[in-house]
Amino acid sequence: MADDGKEESVATDDDSETGADGSLSNTMMEDGSTLLRRMEICVTEAEKRSGKNAVSMQETFTVYLVETRPIDASGEGHNPAPDSVWRRYSEFELLRNYLIVTYPYIVVPPLPEKRAEFVWHKLSADNMDPDFVERRRVGLENFLIRVASHPVLSNDKILYHFLTEEHGWKEVVYETGFQAKSDSRLRALSATFRVRNPDKRFMEMKHYSDELQSHLSQLLRARARVADRLYGVYKVHGNYGRVFSEWSAIEKEMGDGLQSAGHHMDAYAASIDDILEEEEHYADQLKEYLFYAEALRAVCRKHELTQFELEMASQDLISKKQQREELATGIVRTFSFKGMTHKLFGQEAPEQREARLKLVEELIAEGEETVKEKTIECEEHVERGWVDMHRFKEQKDKDLREALINYAVMQISMCKKGIQVWSNAKECFLKM
Repeated sequence: MADDGKEESVATDDDSETGADGSLSNTMMEDGSTLLRRMEICVTEAEKRSGKNAVSMQETFTVYLVETRPIDASGEGHNPAPDSVWRRYSEFELLRNYLIVTYPYIVVPPLPEKRAEFVWHKLSADNMDPDFVERRRVGLENFLIRVASHPVLSNDKILYHFLTEEHGWKEVVYETGFQAKSDSRLRALSATFRVRNPDKRFMEMKHYSDELQSHLSQLLRARARVADRLYGVYKVHGNYGRVFSEWSAIEKEMGDGLQSAGHHMDAYAASIDDILEEEEHYADQLKEYLFYAEALRAVCRKHELTQFELEMASQDLISKKQQREELATGIVRTFSFKGMTHKLFGQEAPEQREARLKLVEELIAEGEETVKEKTIECEEHVERGWVDMHRFKEQKDKDLREALINYAVMQISMCKKGIQVWSNAKECFLKM
C-alpha cells in the first residue's frame, strides 16, 4: 500500500543546511529518485531484550531487525547479504520527530500504535503480546516504505544513516539541532492565536482532518463491537459441535451423521481466531489513516503559525511607520502616554527627535526585511504543503479503497464458509 514515489520531488525546507556548492547537505540523491527504487527495505523480525534504562532501572523492550539490500545488486544476479541494524520503537520515534521538524510542510507518515487501541475484549492489549508485536513489525516496515518512497523524505541523509548505521546515527540527528526547533515548534503549535487571512484550502483541510479522524474512530469502535459479537457466535458453534458429538454417542442410526455434523461445527468455531487476526491487519490499515489525520492537521497548524507571524510582523511594521510619521510631523494621531507628556511638558529637543527618528528608520528596515522573510516562508509553506497534501490525498483514496474492498471480500468469504458449514451439516442430517 505504500506510495510508489513517482511524484516529482518538492524542494526541501529552508531550515535545511546549504553546502558551499548550493546543494542541500541533508539530501544525498538526485531529484525525483526515491530511495525505495534503489534499495529493498524490510523489518524482518522482532526480538525481546532486557537492559537498563536511562535511570538504571531494569526494563524489558522489543527491538526490530531492519534489513536493506541494493536493488541493483539483486537485478544483476548477485544476492549479497543484506545490511542489518537493530532498532527500538523509540528510535523510530526519534527519526519521525526529526522529519516532522525538518519538513513541516510534509504530511509525515505515522508510526504504528505504541499500545493497542480499539481492540475487542478477547484481544490482548499488552504491548509485549506476540501478535501485537508482529502487527507492529508490519506497521514499522510500512512506515519505512512510506518514507523511502516519498519524493522528499526518501532523500534525507538521516534516513539513510538510520537504515544502514548500527551506531552513531543518533549523534548525527542531534547534531542537526532539530530538538531546539522541536521545542519551539511545540510551544508555538500549542499556543492559541487567531489568524486574520488564512489560506482557505488549509482551513478546509484542517476541518477535513478532524472529520476523517472522527469517522475512522467511529468505524474502528464499531468493528471492535462486531468482532466481540462475531467471536461469541463462532464459539456458540463450538457448543453445537460438543452437543452433536455427545448426542451421537447414544444414537445408533443417527450417530454417524450427528458426529460428522459436530466435526464441521468444531472446525468452524476454531476458525474464528485466524479470521479475527486477519481482521486486525485491516484495522491496522484504518488506524494508520487515523494517525495520518494528526499529521495532516500539523501541516495546517504550521500554516496558521507562519501566517500569524507574518500578520504580526506586518502589523508591527505599520506601527513603526506610523511612529516615524508622528516624529517627522510632530502630530500624534493616536492617544499615547508620550503624546500626553509632550502636551504637558512640551516637545523634545530636535537632536532627541532626530536620534529617535534614526532609530525608528533602522527598526522599519529590519521590519521590512522580517515581513519579506515571513512572506516568503508563508508562501513556500503553502505551495509545498499543498503539493504534498494533494499527493497524500491520492495515496489515501487508493489505500482506503483497497483496504475496505479487501475487508468486504474477507467478510463475504467468511459468510460463504458459514453457509458451507451448514450445508455440510444439512447433508449429514439427510444421511441419518
